[in-house]
Parts: sequence; C-alpha cells; structure tokens
Amino acid sequence: MIIVDAHQHYWQPARADYGWLAQAPATLQRAFLPRDLRAQRATAGVQYSVLVQAAPTEAETRYLFELAQEDPAVAGVVGWVDMEASDVDARIDALIRDGRGLLRGLRPMAQDLADPDWLARPSLDRAFDCIQDCGLSFDALVDMRQLPALLRRLRRHPQLNVVLDHAGKPAIGDGRFDQWTSWIDELSQHPLLQCKLSGLLTLLGEPVHEDAIEPYVADLFAHFGPQRLMWGSDWPLLTTRADYAHWLHVAMTLTERYAQGSQAEVFAANAVRFYALNIDLPNQGTSHDLTHDAN
Repeated sequence: MIIVDAHQHYWQPARADYGWLAQAPATLQRAFLPRDLRAQRATAGVQYSVLVQAAPTEAETRYLFELAQEDPAVAGVVGWVDMEASDVDARIDALIRDGRGLLRGLRPMAQDLADPDWLARPSLDRAFDCIQDCGLSFDALVDMRQLPALLRRLRRHPQLNVVLDHAGKPAIGDGRFDQWTSWIDELSQHPLLQCKLSGLLTLLGEPVHEDAIEPYVADLFAHFGPQRLMWGSDWPLLTTRADYAHWLHVAMTLTERYAQGSQAEVFAANAVRFYALNIDLPNQGTSHDLTHDAN
C-alpha cells in the first residue's frame, strides 16, 4: 500500500526565522533535514509526504522548495504568506511561480498570534479569496482558543478547501474532552473541512500514556468519517514522544479499529485528493479520480 505523510517538517535554525524554537524542547533546537528522515521513512514504508512550513516567512517557504528538490518523496509544500499584505495576491502568485507546482497550500501560524479572533478578521478576506481562486488549500493551525474564529471564517468562505491540523490541538493532558468535541461537532458540519490525524502524541503531558488519545481518535472518525481524515507524522515534533514507525503503527491500528478497511483512504487517497498531489495510487482503486497534475 502506498502511504502519504500529509504533514511533516524540515527546518534549519541557522536561518534564524524559527522564533518558536527558543521555547521548544532542546532536542528540537537543531537542524532536521531530508537526510535525517530518509531512512526512517523508508523503514516505515512511507513513499510520499507533504512538507509544511514551520516559520512565518515567505523566505522559508522558498527554502522548502529548495529542500524538496533534494527529497523526491516530497509531493507538495504548504507554505506561508503575509496574509495581511496589501499585495497578498501578487505574493501568492509569486510563490506559486517559484514553487513550480510544489505549492499546494498556505498556512498562517494562527495558534501563535495574540488575537484569538485573527482568522475571522475581514482584512483577511482578500487573502482567502486568492487562496480559493488559485486552487490552493488552507491548513488551519489552531488550538481551541481559535476554533470559534475558524468557524466564522468557514461560514464566510464556504467553498474554501481547508484542513484542521492536529485535530485542533485538543488539551488531552487537561482532560477537556467535552469542550473540544463540541467544537469538532460544529466544525465537522462544514462539508469541505478535512482533518489531520496528526500531532496527538505530542499533546500528551508526562506521564500520560499514549492510550489517552484513543477517545479523541474515535471521536474524529465519528465526526469526519474515513473520507475526511488524513494521517500525518508531524515529524520532527513527533520525536519528543515517539519514533516515526511507532506513530504510524498506532494510527493504523486505531484506523482499523474505528474504520475497518479504510486505511487506503486515511493514509494516502484523502491527502492526494485534498492537496491535488501528482501521485498515482495503483491497486488502491482511486488513481483515476484522485490524481491531478500539480502544475
């Protein structure tokens, strides 16, 4: 079975545009580049991935385009753009041109912004219009504070191709399941919203066992079904809790438990369709419908 990792990162701290790394665990404060993941990905049996931005600069997005040339497994890039810039449409056009087909979506780092209502600001309408008109996707990097604003944005842009990163980052360690699932219930009613089965292990505080994620995974399948969930490793943040192959095994086991027979969708086809990746999926019954030209 072909497996697509819908969410992984590379970064180089020497670039000095990863401000959040200063507060991250010491083990993450180093370079993570294609050579660091290649063997782990091959051992796990993952053939392709979507490379996601980790710094709020357009320069880092172009750096990811360069890294993708070193890593043939990268099938697409989710970048960053200044969504409040007066020339945001020209900036997006420039990234599309420079990416030569690699740019598949954009992601502001909303979770790090002081204003929890930032995503709902009318000043962002032009940027969202352009994302939609250019056929790009939108990755929603939010936690529970920003979920109300995300819902308002979805109502304003009902045709937006959007995916909720890391299941909206539920506070698993705090046990606030009811608050999170109530928002997931509302968000999942937006028919174009997808959700990433990613980042959950790193939300666990010590000494919480990884079994604590199971009710959240069960709820995601109950709300989104296997047709709107896609697996992502969230590597290298994953390394603070587990290795690459272990998280893949956990996610596959839970997928088989709550959506038997749907691994081809959750671990490949949904990501290929959502990001319009140029990946053929032979023997999985989806290549004709889900393969698109990325250019």
